[in-house]
Amino acid sequence: MAGNLFQKALYMGVGLANYAAEKAGKTLKELRTDAEKLANEMVQRGEITTEEARKMVEELVQKAQDKSVEPSPGPSKSEPRLIEIVAEEEEEAEKEQENLDTLRQEVESLQDELRRLKRN
Repeated sequence: MAGNLFQKALYMGVGLANYAAEKAGKTLKELRTDAEKLANEMVQRGEITTEEARKMVEELVQKAQDKSVEPSPGPSKSEPRLIEIVAEEEEEAEKEQENLDTLRQEVESLQDELRRLKRN
């Protein structure tokens, strides 16, 4: 769940940063307002805490300020921006599956022992 929350926050940050870059004419005040609205919605849905929301808004505004001062080198506007997605979810899913298998084995063992004790 924490990985999923982190991923959502990361995607939100990337999306807002891209949005800010595309709307270069938008003031930082408007960006902060929009970011706060989005963060507040995430807090209301229970996806992040208030402190995480505050930090996220501050980081996004800081990134927008940095981008407005120094344009980043990279692909031209006509090319899509590449985003690398790390397979953390797959690793977490495998670990969760292993934990589930272990728990199932423990439950079966306990059920067998209970049946044995009921017979005696």
